[in-house]
Amino acid sequence: MTDPYPPPQSTPAGNDRTTLWGVLGIVLGLICCGLLGIVFGWLSIRDAKKFGKSPVLGYVAIALGVVNIVVSGILRATGHYPGMSS
Repeated sequence: MTDPYPPPQSTPAGNDRTTLWGVLGIVLGLICCGLLGIVFGWLSIRDAKKFGKSPVLGYVAIALGVVNIVVSGILRATGHYPGMSS
């Protein structure tokens, strides 16, 4: 009897960058650039779905990127942003 479902397509080794995008997103989203954190988080989620991995790192990267942008906006609006002259 033949299997009615085809085997999953294998992807070439070395193309799974889920963890790389997630870690880059967390580091950049937390430290310097929220927008890059969001972009790398999205890339991590995309690769996680493609390779069947957990997308948690991507979601954390996006959350930290958004928090960075919101906090930076609040600090700029109140005049307490580092490097701004009062």
